[in-house]
Amino acid sequence: MVWAGHSPGIYDDWGKCQEQIKGFENAKFKGFPTKYAAEKAFSMGYGRYMKLNSSQGASLRIGSTVLKPVYPSLAVDAAWNTATGDMEYRGVDAHSGKEIFRQGPFFDGTNNIGEFLAIVHGLAFLQKQGSKIPVYTDSVTAIAWVRRKQANTKLALTPRNAIIFELIQRAETWLSTNKWDNPILKWETPVWGEIPADFGRK
Repeated sequence: MVWAGHSPGIYDDWGKCQEQIKGFENAKFKGFPTKYAAEKAFSMGYGRYMKLNSSQGASLRIGSTVLKPVYPSLAVDAAWNTATGDMEYRGVDAHSGKEIFRQGPFFDGTNNIGEFLAIVHGLAFLQKQGSKIPVYTDSVTAIAWVRRKQANTKLALTPRNAIIFELIQRAETWLSTNKWDNPILKWETPVWGEIPADFGRK
């Protein structure tokens, strides 16, 4: 469903929806599990919908239906060991949980860096596959970094984590030299549970 796009409205096909948001600055859109849920959200408008969504701290409940993730999609996540500082990340099929890629562990990293690298890795992977499916992450910070095309980390460079800084530079270069149509979406953990790419070590 598209609130703001070339032709706002409710679409039953992701490809058709994508046509309405591609190249449209500040496009506003979201996937819904049922036509009824989409109609309710569309009728209340983007501003009111987001306000209600934010106030509940999770996805808006419309009737008895909880908004659900969009499938097919790629879910990414990072794991950071607080004791050793080791970091790794991976991407999985959000519906089946099948692992698509995994990198690390790397010495002396941070969780935010791992989340950032995971998103960029996912975007690059999907671009090679010619796929425009969404990428889900549970990191608001990483989404902001990707939008700015820069990892705003305060991590100090050391001989042990030099590879991480090399990966960051490569990721930033990729973001600056490539275009992608894949939506980067926030995984609603309070409603849906842990993101499928979670390492299960909490």
